[in-house]
Order: sequence, then C-alpha cells, then structure tokens
Amino acid sequence: MSIWECCELLNEFVDESDPDLDEPQIEHLLQTAEAIRKDYPNEDWLHLTGLIHDLGKVLLHPHFGGEPQWAVVGDTFPLGCAFSESIVHHEFFKDNPDFHNPKYNTKYGVYSEKCGLDNVLMSWGHDEYMYLVAKMNNTTLPPAALFIIRFHSFYPLHRESAYMHLLNDEDKEMLKWVKIFNKYDLYSKSKVRINVEEVKPYYQSLFDKYFPPKLRW
Repeated sequence: MSIWECCELLNEFVDESDPDLDEPQIEHLLQTAEAIRKDYPNEDWLHLTGLIHDLGKVLLHPHFGGEPQWAVVGDTFPLGCAFSESIVHHEFFKDNPDFHNPKYNTKYGVYSEKCGLDNVLMSWGHDEYMYLVAKMNNTTLPPAALFIIRFHSFYPLHRESAYMHLLNDEDKEMLKWVKIFNKYDLYSKSKVRINVEEVKPYYQSLFDKYFPPKLRW
C-alpha cells in the first residue's frame, strides 16, 4: 500500500482523544503539513512529516486489526521506570503491577541516566507503529523526522519536561524539532478544507523522494 492510499483509509476515522478535532484524520494531516509548509518552505522533510505523523492510526482500520482507540491514540510514556504524574489519567496506574514493582517504580527503573530514548521502551500506539513502518521501509527522512513521528504524543516529555534524565545530548537536540512540530499538530486545526487535488502532486513528489512506491505495513 502506498502512503497516499493509507491517508485515504484514515478518512473513515476521527480521533476520539482529541477534543479539538471532529474532522476525518486526512484533514488534520493536510492542515498540519500545509501550515508547516507555509512557515518552513525550505524544509520539505518537515512538510512530509506533518502529513504522515499520524498514519499509524491506520491500526484502527479493520484491515489492520481494528484496534480500539485507547490502544492506538493518546499520550505515550516510557515503560520500565516510574510513571510520571504528568501522564494523563496517572491515577489509574495504581492498578498496573509495574506501579508496585521495585524494579520498575523508581526514577530510573531499568535505565540509566542519559541512556538515550533509543534505549527506552515506550508504550504502544500509533507513534511507535508509524516510526517502525518508516524505519523498516528504509526511509531517507532525516533523524529529526523519525524522532518527531515516534515521540509527538510523548506529552509528558515535551510539554512537562518529565523524563529529561533519560535523554542524551542528541535527544535534546531532536526535542527542539518536536516542540516546533507540536504547535502545528495542536493549533493548525481549522474548518477550512484543504484542496486535496491541488496539493496532492507536491506531496506525491515527497513520497517519491523519501519512500519506496509501496510500503510494507
């Protein structure tokens, strides 16, 4: 399946975890990408990242297992160390066995200071899935794009600065791009519809530049 075909599949879904979004996902993807394109005209990799960052939500589709929304959308967080109180609905972690396990319920848990997020196991969701899809299909997108895709729902980190002790120097540099991206992800939503046929050739050229024609999903 091509990237554009995946975008079209998402027309069937609205993210129930997003209080500001009642349009199909493809509208959000295009609005995000076009807002970035306007402000960063020379960063074509960032335009493409805006378009594909939520494609992991295809896991909601029956052809991809029909996962429930709670298993696909929402905030992500590290596993194997203490749950930050900045995680949404933190109060429910008391029912998670890891919350009471001394191996996992300390600040560092199974990790060490500045171990790097590449060495951290994150909760499953659309971020991690799309990151793996991009990586396994040998995308030529820069590391910052993959970092955005993988961690754009890691709100405890980029909104509340939780888990900073796990980041290495490279992660801290990448985090700057996530924070830039985040304002477009959150604040580009609009009732003004994007002319899909008008912008499609541009994004198709980016698919051709950074991905193979058909991806393994």
